[in-house]
Amino acid sequence: MNNKKISIEDVARRANVSITTVSRVINNVLTVSDKNRAKVEEAVAFLKFKPNVSAQRLARGVNNSIGLVMPGYPGIFHSYYAIELIRGIGHACESLRLDMVFHITNGFNPLNTNNVGGVIFADVIENRKQVEAAVAAQTPCMVINNKVADLDVNYIAVDNVLGGEIAADYFVSLKHKRIAIVTGNLNTQSGYERLKGFKKVLKAKNIDLPKEYIYEGDFSRRCARLAAEEFLALKNRPTAIFACSDDMALEMISVMNEREVKVPQEISIMGFDDNPACLFSAIAVTTIRQPLFKMAEEAVRVLQSIMSGKQKIQCKKILPPVLVVRESCGPCPQ
Repeated sequence: MNNKKISIEDVARRANVSITTVSRVINNVLTVSDKNRAKVEEAVAFLKFKPNVSAQRLARGVNNSIGLVMPGYPGIFHSYYAIELIRGIGHACESLRLDMVFHITNGFNPLNTNNVGGVIFADVIENRKQVEAAVAAQTPCMVINNKVADLDVNYIAVDNVLGGEIAADYFVSLKHKRIAIVTGNLNTQSGYERLKGFKKVLKAKNIDLPKEYIYEGDFSRRCARLAAEEFLALKNRPTAIFACSDDMALEMISVMNEREVKVPQEISIMGFDDNPACLFSAIAVTTIRQPLFKMAEEAVRVLQSIMSGKQKIQCKKILPPVLVVRESCGPCPQ
């Protein structure tokens, strides 16, 4: 049995073309003639040649570039979550002298990973197939803000179930019983899990969560305004509201001010993220901090190590969120 490793030179020799032509076919360069392309493809198939992915990337000279793939959603460029991830990734790239290619996806458009050495997926929202394709192509990958249990991909995420539990538990400690929630997009892992943790604690404390106290949002200010109006219109309006992002919490406080509803004396409001804007609003917002900048920086550093081939790294990390108590939450009104 011949154990000789097949090289690109072997392919070129069989196809009777130059090594450069073989490389161009493998890297899908369109300038190769149909005749030569067919000869190379026949030789690759006959010799069962498997290109070295790392060598391909080095040959293209793009190992110093990473792609950031972020699902698009309303108000993305006004979102603290998105801006903080971009800031953290950009800072790490600058430190490590990497280039960043930014791609907003709708989940269905094709993702070309040929011009980058690795990819960071900022959450997985309807773009699971893109992650699977990148992994299948042996592209070094990291996922931020999503635990991916059934795919061989590295990730760094926050414990969103715990975040929901912390929010509910804090309201209960303040003696609230009419507690509402404005969820994030429930198609996202973070939106679904925050609601899951929130429900879990209320059930354990024997506190009802009627359907009119659950407003399905999308992390945007617009949905928070609509939710606030609906809650205020209820006969038994809630005395506490957990908004699953700080942007939503800030908008809800604005609505309360417009309607002359006192926060926290009449309604307590909590956010999620720890956006610095929470410190400088008319009422400092109690929130749950998630380490977005830290997640982003660490993702880049792990990905760079994988791209460089220094070591095989498996990073599957869950970071805990932290309650930050400020002015927007208070005891249940008597």
